[in-house]
Amino acid sequence: MKRIAVYCGSQKGVRPEYAAAAQALGTLLAREKIELVYGGGMIGLMGIVADAVLQHGGHVIGVIPEKLVIKEVVHEKLPDLRVVKTMHERKALMAELADGFIALPGGFGTLEELFEVLAWSQLGWHQKPFGLLDCAGFYRPLLKFLDHTRDEGFIRSEHHALVLVETKAETLLRRMKNFCPREKGT
Repeated sequence: MKRIAVYCGSQKGVRPEYAAAAQALGTLLAREKIELVYGGGMIGLMGIVADAVLQHGGHVIGVIPEKLVIKEVVHEKLPDLRVVKTMHERKALMAELADGFIALPGGFGTLEELFEVLAWSQLGWHQKPFGLLDCAGFYRPLLKFLDHTRDEGFIRSEHHALVLVETKAETLLRRMKNFCPREKGT
């Protein structure tokens, strides 16, 4: 696994555990020599994870739409910043560059990105692992809802199982490295 796309908030959230998880994940990626692909921002959890990778000698690729390239938002110390026209281009490039995906806590954008790559996996458009880093129980309500959608017959069990969930970055990364893609067409 050479690169992981991390989806996360442009805010820090109210719990210090969220920032600590972003810091720990960034440090782990650098230590494991896995490049970070992310949204290119310097604020919130996005900035924390990118700074942690950079501080520990790792490589960071930021992908940001040109409308967000403003001084207060864009991370100006990235070794590799790719500016695209639209959010659609951003998501497509991030998915193309990444060998796997991790979601930290975040809002609408994070949720939209994580569901898009999961839907692509369900459709067989990629065979890359997807993990939720469930720090401080942030994703518990969402996981309960995903169980509900499976139980109500809207998500097959094999697709439900595409979501790898852990509370520790090390455990999640190990599971992602050991991920076995489904057979195409299942």
